[in-house]
Amino acid sequence: MFTFAWPFAFLLFPLFWITQRYLPKPQKHNEAMLRVPFLSRIQTLNQNTTSAGIHPHYLKEFVSLCIWSLLILACANPQWLGKPLPIKQDGRNIMLAVDLSQSMEIPDLQRNNNMINRLQTVKEVAAGFIEKRYGDKLGLILFGSNAYLQTPLTFDRKTVSNMLNDATIGLAGQRTAIGDAIGLAIKKLSTENIKSRILILLTDGANNSGSIDPLKAAELAKDNKIKIYTVGIGASQMIVKGMFGSQVINPSADLDEVLLKNISNMTQGQYFRAQDEKTLATILESINQLEPVSTENKTARPSIPLFYWPLAAALLFISLLIFPNFKRMLRE
Repeated sequence: MFTFAWPFAFLLFPLFWITQRYLPKPQKHNEAMLRVPFLSRIQTLNQNTTSAGIHPHYLKEFVSLCIWSLLILACANPQWLGKPLPIKQDGRNIMLAVDLSQSMEIPDLQRNNNMINRLQTVKEVAAGFIEKRYGDKLGLILFGSNAYLQTPLTFDRKTVSNMLNDATIGLAGQRTAIGDAIGLAIKKLSTENIKSRILILLTDGANNSGSIDPLKAAELAKDNKIKIYTVGIGASQMIVKGMFGSQVINPSADLDEVLLKNISNMTQGQYFRAQDEKTLATILESINQLEPVSTENKTARPSIPLFYWPLAAALLFISLLIFPNFKRMLRE
């Protein structure tokens, strides 16, 4: 589509006639500086030539009007707009912190009447969550006795999902450093100036390793306006067969729910409890609803500037005016 970026420039167009009519014209000196005996014959020849074509005065005005019109046209900035194209918007920065301590290997979560371990459940359910976060930057922290940045914040959701899928039990140590994981997430989430920064912490235990107190880390996250959603993973009951028969135990006895609730409350987040795969999927879907992906569709139309065409034409006419032969022809 053809359009003008600054159409108000056309309001300057009448200035050409205003200056022609109201500005004083230069005075001509009739007194000859050089007397030529055959001057009368030259004047007669000039009049005959002029009467045969366009009067130089009108030709000069026409060229001046063309120059002025082309300059106004260039100032209006003509451009060709292409088809609207969607633009990627800045969404949220979301960091996933996944516990890889030894207890994540306990097979106490149910899926289709089968029991699978906690880490495998997190991998499969989190993959669907990651896939839905189009437009957001996601990162991955793996923690055990220590916390490691596995994937920095990126729009590449497939890479984040693959890195999580490759994680193994004990990769970051056997214990659980919740405070260190929060501290590392704060460091990485605070590097970019974006309004919505979120940490989703998935763990099945209590803080028993690391150098940072989890509550102090949560206070620092609050100061940096980072919202933390904590997810406690593990069933509350599990049947274990032993020498004296089967018995029911609580495999999540080490889960520090009080700590996880306090961390979420301090940062205006929320605590969730996942006791099976279906519950975990519902939890991550709830987080999706609490932190929805931006649905506002914004588009941009690429523009091709065309002002240089009328500008080049104006310069061409100006060069004709200053060209010696053409200028002599227009001289009165």
